[in-house]
Amino acid sequence: MNMHRIAGALALTLLLAACGGPSESDSHAEGGHGEHAETQQPAKGEHGGRLLEKDGYTVELGIAEDGAPPRFQAWLYRDGKPLPPSAGSVEVRLKRLGNIAENHALKAQADGSLMAATVVGEPHSFDVDVVANVDGTNLRWTYPSYEGRTAIPAKIAQDAGIRVATAGAGTIADEHEVQGLLTPIEGRIAKVTARFPGPVRRLTVNAGDTVRAGQALASIESNLSLTTYTVASPISGVVLARNAAVGSVASDAAPLFEVADLSSLWVDLHVFGSDAQHIRAGVPVEITRLSDGATAQTTLERVLPGTATASQSTVARATIANADGLWRPGSAVKARITVDQQPAALVVPLAALQTFRDWDVVFVRVGDTYEVRPVELGKRDAQRVEVLSGLKPGDQVVVEQSYLVKADIEKSGASHDH
Repeated sequence: MNMHRIAGALALTLLLAACGGPSESDSHAEGGHGEHAETQQPAKGEHGGRLLEKDGYTVELGIAEDGAPPRFQAWLYRDGKPLPPSAGSVEVRLKRLGNIAENHALKAQADGSLMAATVVGEPHSFDVDVVANVDGTNLRWTYPSYEGRTAIPAKIAQDAGIRVATAGAGTIADEHEVQGLLTPIEGRIAKVTARFPGPVRRLTVNAGDTVRAGQALASIESNLSLTTYTVASPISGVVLARNAAVGSVASDAAPLFEVADLSSLWVDLHVFGSDAQHIRAGVPVEITRLSDGATAQTTLERVLPGTATASQSTVARATIANADGLWRPGSAVKARITVDQQPAALVVPLAALQTFRDWDVVFVRVGDTYEVRPVELGKRDAQRVEVLSGLKPGDQVVVEQSYLVKADIEKSGASHDH
């Protein structure tokens, strides 16, 4: 974690403390602050499951996860002695964040337990309602079992910079990152020469000056007529070079000035290897100025037919506007060429992704509660990633400062207890 992230996590902790945010001792009542809301670990049975006891009957309830999708599993007891699974029935009713109901009916197994046929999806974070009937006696237990969950009041989240966005459909771009060079557009550079040879009597501009078409650049005394005439700029633009000095002799062969119209520039992008097979004229291009990160959007105009001899690259050319004059000829730039865009049913920004245990996850918000969502990812580009499972359209996903939510969840320690 870099210093910026450390500072952000510390700021969130201080904000929670200063505003009376839920503590470890009262998190159970608040609906789960930290990874697990309960302050005391439940009693465990011989199979490692939670012991639920009432009127001399016990249901040991766990989640079987050994090499198979997780399912609820239970064992029955009376007065501490095991009962066969045929002695009763068990149903586990879950209420997930967002008031989502989920039921799991357990059936008798040959190994002496009862097990559900349905899978318990991650995260294993829910309010649990266990309904059982053992030897004709109706039994019921309710308890919270939270993980990967925390509560952050809205004002604290806002002050910490935590932002959410609605998950929905989008596009994943097939993009190619390339390097390029800015050059003046051919035909927009003028080399200004003297019409008649003679000494230079006056110069009115320097390299870097902006000039307009018809503006006087120099005065030359003609050797033929001994009269002075004016050399004017044939185009509007910027003086790139001045190759004359007062008193020097101008000839009709050597340019006195070089003037270029830089209001637009070519971007020559170098594409290597098989990437050149996928790039064609008409696709969008984003150019990034290396000096300050400024970007410009444009369209690829053409792919030149030859190959650059020195680099063995194919040159793809685009044009960018340069009204501010900050795109300078000769400067190196980077570019992202989008050759295709594929629709995706559900996408999230890359900034929303975190890791939790060994999962790729995002965090969803319901009210002031945030909870982890393990996700299966598909295609991605430089900005977003496709979500194949683990999230649904309309979920409110943390897209900024998601690491702060992760840090707040993990501060009580990561466990996976049921």
